[in-house]
Amino acid sequence: MPNLKVFDMTGKETGTVELSDAVFGIETPNETVMHEAVKAYLANRRQGTQSTLTRAEVSGGGKKPWRQKGSGRARQGSTRAPQWTHGGIALGPKPRSYAVSMNKKARKLAICSALSAKVAAGEFVVIDGIDLPEIKTKSMKSFTEAFEAKKPLVITPEVRNNVVLSGRNLPGLKTTISSVISVYDILNADKVLIDKEAALKIQEVYDK
Repeated sequence: MPNLKVFDMTGKETGTVELSDAVFGIETPNETVMHEAVKAYLANRRQGTQSTLTRAEVSGGGKKPWRQKGSGRARQGSTRAPQWTHGGIALGPKPRSYAVSMNKKARKLAICSALSAKVAAGEFVVIDGIDLPEIKTKSMKSFTEAFEAKKPLVITPEVRNNVVLSGRNLPGLKTTISSVISVYDILNADKVLIDKEAALKIQEVYDK
């Protein structure tokens, strides 16, 4: 089992915590399923609201531009056909869903693989309580700088407004809670700074 050091928010070591091999200690993280999870996450973020007008939806074009034969020009039925300026769009995008689903076992393996990869790389830091007495960006910046984190993912067990609001103006920093972690956010961060309570909650959910 991974036996990780626990630090306070100033970077001082306060103890250790033993975490599950099944969640934080996979020796060979599954890169394929992590890739699928990241693709699904990015696809599910797409709104799919883009839309173009077909020739049937463009205003005008009811009259045939010129007679069928005898003019020497190509036959045309409408000035709103795709080849005309201001005409409709042929085969253009319409509103659609880009949603991609993964089964529960694959999602679980992807999360555990991502967490294990961060632990193995030394980019997973357990903090003995992440909270701030007041909303202050400077305090949050000092916290992340204590662990040399330039693009950190800060995970708390529940929403802590002082932490969220103190970190919202720091470029690269993202805050989340243990129940909604994603593979993309974990892999995209240079350091995962996680509250000890949040780590134990994640372990309780995924170590089954």
